[in-house]
Amino acid sequence: MESGGGGNDSGSGSVPGRRADEALLARTRAAPVLAGPLPHLDPAAVPDAPGPLFAQWLDAALTGAVPEPHVMTLSTAAADGTPSARVLILRGIDTADCAYDFASDSRSRKSRDLAANPRAALTWYWPAQGRQIRMAGPVGVLGPDATARDFLGRGEHARAAAFAGPVSAPLSGPEQYDEALRAARELVAAEPGRVPATHTVYRLRAAEAEFWQADPARFHVRVRYERRAAGEGWARTLLWP
Repeated sequence: MESGGGGNDSGSGSVPGRRADEALLARTRAAPVLAGPLPHLDPAAVPDAPGPLFAQWLDAALTGAVPEPHVMTLSTAAADGTPSARVLILRGIDTADCAYDFASDSRSRKSRDLAANPRAALTWYWPAQGRQIRMAGPVGVLGPDATARDFLGRGEHARAAAFAGPVSAPLSGPEQYDEALRAARELVAAEPGRVPATHTVYRLRAAEAEFWQADPARFHVRVRYERRAAGEGWARTLLWP
């Protein structure tokens, strides 16, 4: 404890509150982790580029009935460096170029972040197989054909929700949303080919990719790929876990 402040280092909150936090943390630490059995990753046998390895792992997750393997975390940063993250769905794959698509409303926070700082990271975590993948790189906007194809390939309810109101804007209550959604459903039924002007499909082209394979004995394997200059392939490195 530093002198002169007259404070203490026991933390904020009441004693019962701290005890509740400690009990919750104890339960958290006791939760099973990396229970296995888990797949093995031979770092000497991985492909020369990350795209094929991602495709292999995603295929294994789908075959192994891993819940929601297409769900990923998108991390962005605002112009001032403030980070944010959210979970969304993988909307497109380009294995050869190691590029991955996602969609958003141009009024959302993630879209504002990307307009100011067009770099991001995508993370997939499949605990049932002890696997994590992280991709980071520049993000670009795809054209109107890709945007229309993505939007019109969605179910009617999802399309109506996109028309209902501005993403991330304050909402007065459930009633406001219900009313807007009813109107949006009528719009979608009347104009099934309509695409919101704000619907945007982004593509992250990985500049680096990291694959982590867990091991119950903690002999985890981490392999990092870094994209070399245009046309020169990838550098691959085995990392300390």
